[in-house]
Parts: sequence; C-alpha cells; structure tokens
Amino acid sequence: MLAACLFDAAAAQAGDFVRVPGGVFRSALPVAKGQYETKVAPFELQARPVTNAQFLSFVAAHPEWGREQVPAVLADREYLSHWAGARKLSNPPQGVQPVTRVSWFAAQAYCEAQGARLPGWYEWEFAAAASTTAPDARADAAWRQEILDWYAKPASGDLAAVGQRPANVFGVKDLHGLVWEWVEDAGSLMAGEDSRAAGDPELAKFCGSGALTLEQKENYAVLMRIALLSSLRASDTTRSLGFRCARDAEAR
Repeated sequence: MLAACLFDAAAAQAGDFVRVPGGVFRSALPVAKGQYETKVAPFELQARPVTNAQFLSFVAAHPEWGREQVPAVLADREYLSHWAGARKLSNPPQGVQPVTRVSWFAAQAYCEAQGARLPGWYEWEFAAAASTTAPDARADAAWRQEILDWYAKPASGDLAAVGQRPANVFGVKDLHGLVWEWVEDAGSLMAGEDSRAAGDPELAKFCGSGALTLEQKENYAVLMRIALLSSLRASDTTRSLGFRCARDAEAR
C-alpha cells in the first residue's frame, strides 16, 4: 500500500511546472563566436524529471512509442529495455524513478503530448546554475564540488526516486545528481554553422576535448553535459539519460 501511494504521489508531483524568471545569462557555450552572454526569456520547467510511471502512461496512450513498435530510426535497441515488458515496469519502486533509456525523439514526443517541449540548452543551463539559496551559484566552490562528487560515483545500481533533494531557488529539483537530461537543441550544441548536419563524423571527436576550451572551465560538470549531449544521435539512449519538459511562460 505504501509503495502504491508513493508511486501515485511522485507521478503527480513530477508533472508540476514552476516558473523560471529568465534574464541575461553568461553561458559556458558560446552564443556566437566570442559571445557568451545571452538573454533567456521567462519559461516554465517541470520541477522534477519525468518518471517511469509517467512515461508508461504516455506509452499506453501512444502505443506507437512502445519499445516493440517504435521504428529503429527513432530509438535504438536499448530503448526502454529496463522495463519488464513493453507496457510493464519491473517493480513498483521503478515507477518513481526517472525514466531513462529514452531517445530524443521519444522525449520530445512525450513533451508535445503534454502541450510542452524539451527545454533549450540555455534554459536548462540557466535553471541548473541555481542553488538552494542563489539564482546563480556557479562561483560557489562548495556548490560546484557537491555536483562533481556525483560524477565521481560509479553509475551502477538502481536510480533514486525523483524529488528527494531540496529544490533550487526556482523550485526545480534534480537538475544535478540524478540523471543526465535531453535538451531540445542537443544535436547542435557543439556544431559550427558549417557542421550542423546530423552524422558529422568530426563532431564526436571534437566534443570531448573541445568542450574544455569553452568558457567557465571551473564548471566542469556543465561542460561534461555539453560533451555528452553533443556526441549523441537523436535515436540514442543510455541508462543514465532522462528528461523533463518545458513550456513558454508567455503562453500560460
């Protein structure tokens, strides 16, 4: 009974959106050559990553996104492979864990079904720069170290349930310390204007070392995310990559 209650509560809470005010922001990723400052418009972001329970409900309503029916061009062979079946989770605790092994295409389809979208990189980075006490904590060495400690832990065992850590000042949880997350413009994070075509063979070689030439090298955790996302194809999935949805604040 307790597991069922926890499952229902987390599934409901994970759908909540909170407003992120936006503002002028200095990104680790250049907006243009030599330009790192950008303006992020106000937007809304899910307070927690999407859970397995939520994604299961989506698959039930949209069977074309089940692992046995999705075309190979939209998701690789590991898509939702951690579930017990095409429409069955492995156990009740899995319902409150963030869904992983989802492709960019599947994540975007889920968000669109909710009247939302994946967040853009600058939106995600803006929200992820906040701590529990400051809207931009990137100069806080202790905060940065706490994030890096997560990267030092082996990626093994079951994922924790969503929403277990304190929210940042915007009311968003789990931007660090739980899973990596897809963003809407993941495919173009490291590509130049002449190499944005999908499948550029030079991109994967460039992203790992190239990320370290970007701004704010002290924020290594953010640069690691840029390197990871830029090396993936939209059909790829991994055991530690999930997502959350965003929407324009002006539309609500």
